Amino acid sequence: MRVGLLQLNPVICDFKGNCEKIFQAAQMAFEAGADFCVTPELAVIGYPPDDLILREDILVQCVHSVKDLAIRTKNFGPLLVGTPWRSGPDSTRLYNAACLLADGRIDKVFSKTLLPEYDVFYEKRYFASAQNPGVFEFMGRKIGVTICEDVWNDPDFWGQTGVDGQPVRSLCAEGAQMIINLSASPFSVGKHRLIKAMLGSLSAKYNVDLLFCNQVGGFDDLVFSGRSMAFDAHGRLTASALEFAEDVLVVDTKNPEKNRLSAHDLSSSSEIWQALVLGTADYVRKSGFNNVLVGLSGGLDSSVTAAVAVQALGCEQVTGVLMPSPYSSPGSIEHSLELAANLGIKTHTLPISELMQAYDLILAPIFKDYQPDVTEENIQARIRANLLMAMSNKQGKMLLATGNKSEMAVGYSTIYGDMAGGLAVLADVAKTSVYKLADWLNKTKNKPFIPREIIAKPPSAELRPGQMDRDTLPEYEILDPILSLYIEKGSSFNEICALGHDPDLVQKIMYMVDRAEFKRSQAPPGIRITEKAFGRGRRMPLTAKCVHDRSTADS
Repeated sequence: MRVGLLQLNPVICDFKGNCEKIFQAAQMAFEAGADFCVTPELAVIGYPPDDLILREDILVQCVHSVKDLAIRTKNFGPLLVGTPWRSGPDSTRLYNAACLLADGRIDKVFSKTLLPEYDVFYEKRYFASAQNPGVFEFMGRKIGVTICEDVWNDPDFWGQTGVDGQPVRSLCAEGAQMIINLSASPFSVGKHRLIKAMLGSLSAKYNVDLLFCNQVGGFDDLVFSGRSMAFDAHGRLTASALEFAEDVLVVDTKNPEKNRLSAHDLSSSSEIWQALVLGTADYVRKSGFNNVLVGLSGGLDSSVTAAVAVQALGCEQVTGVLMPSPYSSPGSIEHSLELAANLGIKTHTLPISELMQAYDLILAPIFKDYQPDVTEENIQARIRANLLMAMSNKQGKMLLATGNKSEMAVGYSTIYGDMAGGLAVLADVAKTSVYKLADWLNKTKNKPFIPREIIAKPPSAELRPGQMDRDTLPEYEILDPILSLYIEKGSSFNEICALGHDPDLVQKIMYMVDRAEFKRSQAPPGIRITEKAFGRGRRMPLTAKCVHDRSTADS
């Protein structure tokens, strides 16, 4: 049997465009000899559609789209399509479903059994859970249909006991000889190895072929890497699709030696780069923009952001803006211009000294009894944001914010200043990872794509004379591991200190993270690359009391 895995990048609620993608990919697969085809999870509407599927008109369009697609593919083989679907006597229960299209009609409907309610998922808000997974027979084989989470619940793989609801076990008990999984599994660094091991273990345990068809593309803050796969009954990988790109993979289960195994680069910097590029490209274009602005400070973060934008959109679609102040070093301007030349992007230079003086003059009567402090520094950042947003409004270009995860975590950023923008490209990339990414990029390009001076110089906001990040923050090599433990691992004060970190510093950092929650709630969305990013999947109160007093921690 030859199965076409249609690894697609839909647009949320673009029913016409999504169905056209499905039709063309299916046509390509069947022309290449596929016997039947499979799409990713909810491919008709795109995943995740969030509260849009609470709307009646959206659900009606889903039904019409699937029926039209069935008619259009009448002369193809069977096509298993992911879509929201209402079924039952009163048609009020909504399911995350897979419709089997054959002979111009909807032949069968299969629904998701396990609905995730953790991290970025909240499917029980929308969907009912199927009581039992389904099987259909085709070419003499029984094929079990699962949807994403349905294959993530094997107690033997996870080392759990007393697990309720094991769809694959149920399907195999019904005689399934092949398991199909329609998936939309979001990307995070290192996750692909886990998925590969899990699926291989599952196929070997039940002695079945297992085919995994995953969505690809950027959807708001989420990125999906594709990397659809097939495993034989011994748990061996027999086919794999492209990473971070649309693909049509035809899997021959009888002659696996004929299958394509696409190369996947699983190094962390390569994965981060590909995710940022795809996430930026899709977010900008799916939002209706073609061009972007990046404020170039001569620092590492803005340089890497600009490099990502160029790879995602092309150099002609990226504009760099230099906004020097009296505190900007000559090197910052020179290095920004050198970066722009390396990237092939045009630049504008807008000095802000006169605007700073105007603010000082207007605020002088109110500030006369106060000493200069961070207020004046923040005004500089907000002046720059005003200029950038004015250009964005006038020229119809999306502004990309350039702050990294380390800064966002501790609030080392200016609300309505450097946080301004439509997308924060590096919001889930720690500063130490930004350094590694820049080094990796230069090695990949075989030249100093990002000027070495930018990578080598100490990071600074340059908002006052001689300012350095280390004046306010610990070195990033010390800061980032603590942030990772607290934010991504959920470790407590005592647990972090037990690993050898200074208690005073740990308490200070945890306090800074909690106090900055209100800033992050107003930040632009960022591209998620870790298991715990700011935004979707991390819901924190803005007004909670900080509880990191060592006298009460873990008591």
